[in-house]
Amino acid sequence: MEKKEQRTALITGASAGLGAEYARQLAGLGYNLVLVSRRRERLEQLAQEIKTANPVVVEVLPADLSTDAGITLVEERIKEMDDLEMLVNNAGFGLPGGFLASEIQVTLTMVWVHVLAPVRLTRAALPGMIENGRGYIINVSSISAFAAATGSSTYSATKAYLNNFTEGLAVECHGKGVKLQALCPGFTITEFQDSPGYQRLRVKERLPRFLWMTSRQVVKRSLRELRGNRVIYVPGVGNKLIALVGRLGLVGVIVRVYTGITGRRFTDID
Repeated sequence: MEKKEQRTALITGASAGLGAEYARQLAGLGYNLVLVSRRRERLEQLAQEIKTANPVVVEVLPADLSTDAGITLVEERIKEMDDLEMLVNNAGFGLPGGFLASEIQVTLTMVWVHVLAPVRLTRAALPGMIENGRGYIINVSSISAFAAATGSSTYSATKAYLNNFTEGLAVECHGKGVKLQALCPGFTITEFQDSPGYQRLRVKERLPRFLWMTSRQVVKRSLRELRGNRVIYVPGVGNKLIALVGRLGLVGVIVRVYTGITGRRFTDID
């Protein structure tokens, strides 16, 4: 991507992980930023870091995208902007364990944050982008979209929705100057795995190092891929292999073999 003047990117879930890395790299490309997250203090720290390193404007917009009020706040800010060139729908969270192991309200909150929020924010952003004749929308999905059989049924389903939604919009926006991407990262070193549930799973210790990527690697490849025409993008060779296995419908077979050999489920917590 080449540098341009007077363009703004709005990033949700910007206080940490991939969201914070998108902010850093987009600022390096000359984008002004609107950073959205629940955690004001973290956003302000990131904003100060970015402004110290880059001559860009950084706006902090605390909002809880699990609520109607939070989504409405961000929608209204988007509609006010006449230079929004990029929307990164990155906000999200994971739930260790299966469907019945989670409280139903937490599950519904995941659907709200992963599905309803991106849909509403995309709807708010698209008219202006189309009118300007340029724009990018990145929906941060996951290789879990291809691997529902591992036990994370709601998480996988929301990510599969994002993939299909993004592909459909890409067709609808063809020839209108707007490019869309569903980014499907795999095992990425972020705070995502630092929650107590994921620490008990010891995911980082159990998986081979070659499967892991850094946030910097994932975001750099995502932005580079925007030059092309691929809508569903899976970064990393190992992740591409996992996605292929999922597309071929073999994940369930692998899970059953694993369970038969070890006596454990993929979602077991020690």
